[in-house]
Amino acid sequence: MERNCVGGRVDMSIDELEIRPGGMLVQKRNPDSDNQISASIPTIKVRVKYNSIYHEICISSQASFGELKKILAERTGLHPEEQKLIYKKKERDSKAYLDGARVKNGSKFVLVEDIASRERRCLEMLKNARIEKASKSLAEISFEVDKLAHQVTDLQSAVASKGEKVLLDIDLENLIGKLMTELVKLDGISIEGDLKLQKRVQERRVQKYIEILDTLKLSNSKLTSNGGGNNIKQQHSTFEKQQGRSKQRSVTGEIRPNLQQQHHESAAVSTKWETFD
Repeated sequence: MERNCVGGRVDMSIDELEIRPGGMLVQKRNPDSDNQISASIPTIKVRVKYNSIYHEICISSQASFGELKKILAERTGLHPEEQKLIYKKKERDSKAYLDGARVKNGSKFVLVEDIASRERRCLEMLKNARIEKASKSLAEISFEVDKLAHQVTDLQSAVASKGEKVLLDIDLENLIGKLMTELVKLDGISIEGDLKLQKRVQERRVQKYIEILDTLKLSNSKLTSNGGGNNIKQQHSTFEKQQGRSKQRSVTGEIRPNLQQQHHESAAVSTKWETFD
């Protein structure tokens, strides 16, 4: 006679069996068994002294000291990483378990603030805050540089499509000034790691666009000087003529009063008659 043997039992019904993903035939699990196991784990009440206050806490006897610290954090406001739990005059690790340390119902603990851990945590928080701020600043600068890059590209396209085109210097200067502002912002960001690499990428982008605008500005100045040379000569000639006329008028104005004065003196002398005895 053939007999089936599964899990130490023989002649089990098909309803009591299940096939695992690997093809193994095993006995079905009873969902109520987990509840029975959890119900069998006792809950203990412990007392924790923090400063001058005692806290009574109900917790599973198989819980870890880390779980106890989380409950104490809600009661005391002290972060779990800043707590020192003393049991039987010995600091307990967060990963250790209560039953392993023979904690029983009514056991007493002392909670002490870990100053060194608190300082380390504060420094870590400050570091993370600086990284977050730097990341946000880089994102904002990158967005502004993208907009300015479109303007630079538009100027290049305009010059390329229309040939020799004299651009307004004020437009070039304004665009260069905006790029320089973003470069100064980048210089003020102090970061390390991956963000430092992103910062360098943005700096190179800005410097490249400034060089492009400087080249356009130089070409623009050459076009302006070649096209406006004759006008400058004409303006200079006109200015010299105006100066010559003004000098002539001033000289003529000085001569006429002198002639009038001489004529008056000659007339005065002629009226003096010599008398003879």
